Amino acid sequence: MTKKKVLLIGIDPKLIDFSKTTTAATGWDANRVQTAGQDANKRLMELGYEVQSCLIVDLGETTAESVVSDILSREKFDCIMIGAGIRALPQHTLMFEKIINTIHQKAPPSSTKICFNTNPNDTVEAVLRWI
Repeated sequence: MTKKKVLLIGIDPKLIDFSKTTTAATGWDANRVQTAGQDANKRLMELGYEVQSCLIVDLGETTAESVVSDILSREKFDCIMIGAGIRALPQHTLMFEKIINTIHQKAPPSSTKICFNTNPNDTVEAVLRWI
């Protein structure tokens, strides 16, 4: 049986100013986000999923759009998870819209589910809700 494929899209946590986010109060920082992301990848692979991460390595909305477009042009995914760092921070709204529209254009709508986590610790649960 073919493994279900998952794409995890997020911003490199080193680029996020946690002092200006609501997550600062809960103790999130770049190291904690990175560790939680690695744990989610490992857990999904243990559950039998093929996982690919797509970290946005700069805050240029055009770059994010082209990186996601490139990945979706090469591969098909059963589920695409877009991280809270892209969705929840108002300064990233345009980037989020561009990523959503790129997914809408490139991913097969009949077979690709989109999900969202609320923080890095519930990434696996977000994916499991849809596949």
